[in-house]
Amino acid sequence: MTEVGIVGAGPGGLAAGILLADKGVNVTIHERMDRVGGRNSYLEKGGYKFDIGPTFFMMPFILEEIFAATGRNLHDYVELKMMDPYYKLWFADGKTMTPSFHRDKVRESIASINPEDAAGYDRYMEDNEKKMRYTLPVLQRPYNSFTDLLNKDIFRLLKVLNPQRSLWDDLGKYFDDDRVKVGFTFQSKYLGMSPFNCPSMFSILPYTEYKWGVYHVTGGLNQLATAMAELFKELGGEIALESEVDEIKINGQKATGLIIDGKTHKYDEIVLNADFSWAMQNLIPNEKRNKYSDSRLDKKNYSCSTFMLYLGLDESYDHLNHHNVFIAEDYKKNFLEIESDKVLSKDPSFYLQNPTATDDTLAPPGHSAMYLLVPTANLKGKIDWNNQAESFKEQMLDLLEKRAGITDIRNHIKVEKMITPKDWETQMNVGYGATFNLGHNLRQMLIFRPHNDFEEFENIWLVGGGTNPGSGLPTIYESGRITANLLAKKLGLSYSFDHLDTFEQKFKEDAYQHMV
Repeated sequence: MTEVGIVGAGPGGLAAGILLADKGVNVTIHERMDRVGGRNSYLEKGGYKFDIGPTFFMMPFILEEIFAATGRNLHDYVELKMMDPYYKLWFADGKTMTPSFHRDKVRESIASINPEDAAGYDRYMEDNEKKMRYTLPVLQRPYNSFTDLLNKDIFRLLKVLNPQRSLWDDLGKYFDDDRVKVGFTFQSKYLGMSPFNCPSMFSILPYTEYKWGVYHVTGGLNQLATAMAELFKELGGEIALESEVDEIKINGQKATGLIIDGKTHKYDEIVLNADFSWAMQNLIPNEKRNKYSDSRLDKKNYSCSTFMLYLGLDESYDHLNHHNVFIAEDYKKNFLEIESDKVLSKDPSFYLQNPTATDDTLAPPGHSAMYLLVPTANLKGKIDWNNQAESFKEQMLDLLEKRAGITDIRNHIKVEKMITPKDWETQMNVGYGATFNLGHNLRQMLIFRPHNDFEEFENIWLVGGGTNPGSGLPTIYESGRITANLLAKKLGLSYSFDHLDTFEQKFKEDAYQHMV
């Protein structure tokens, strides 16, 4: 019986583990933390609970399909609630925008900023439905050789791609007001990129919200990983917690096992779910790597990082939505400070989650569990977080008072946890502190991204944001499905990369259908 070892119980590793275990493969997941999820896990302290990373759940049908492949229903494991509005965008001039599943509400919200732009929304939706129809099949396939690019889905996608155009420029076809454009481009943060550098194909990101909804999971999005782990164990999979892999043992071009606490655990196949650049530099000796040697990794383009602040407050704040995005007065300058100048901004854009507005399981009665995320430069910049973290925290607390209306915030803090880009690297094993992994420029996508069937070694497979199709929960789940199918094919088991039998149905469904 083939033995498969998975490094990391993040969403990609769990997805691959579920699908392989369902096919009868013996699978063991080694997770260094005391709980599953990785960046999709949680922090808990003093009665307050916080998601560590993702807080938006989109395109739920991908995870639904993974559960359905095993004869299970995702909704028997977790409770989803569609947000309406999805979130609130707060602009520096006092204007707001509230995206919603209801198109008439979206037009009204856009018109409150610029009446002439309201008509552009319908054109945007029409064009991006076509683009999404062509893009989704492309993101559900492996790209392990250039011949994989020679398929009808790629050729269809080429018809709607404009690689010379940035996301910001692309939105200019529909909207004139920069504030409205921001409302349709801030989602590029899921890729860790600014809309001025992000490829235009990613105009599909807000489309996925408007088409299929934005969801909260009762108890936090960490419950998705908990549910996946439960299903994995039901299928016979084994999860070893607090089992940190020190090294992947390599013999020639083949991995022979995982070294944990000085002992080698032998596996026939290894699925690597750790952060890609960190794993390469810490789990596989440099002399055994060629394409992804340390020097070559250092030349890659990486996403931005994030400064995080998790706050347990003894007040509730009804004026704030569940999801809130505060836009800097000079947002273009802010993006340059992150990507080009790599310095801390005096006026950053930031995201503030107030989940207790809709979920009372996350804090004591009448209290709030706040989650603050500030996009910042990754560790390729020169920011000295050892000396600047505290002052930046104080700056953000001042902004929470000024922009978010949280009066006298310091006197209401009962629990506090800060994660800086340096902490992402040293505590969470994220290479360069790049929270969203390798950048998503066109030279680092599809065949140019590290392959799911890892090209350096014959029996190592990749899942997660550092491989195809990219970062963000839906695509990470998809990476797990792609890798599981590739490995199943190698083992002579049933597999399929063709989800088109259900694909067209996705464009006929309304978001509410994912609630049943």
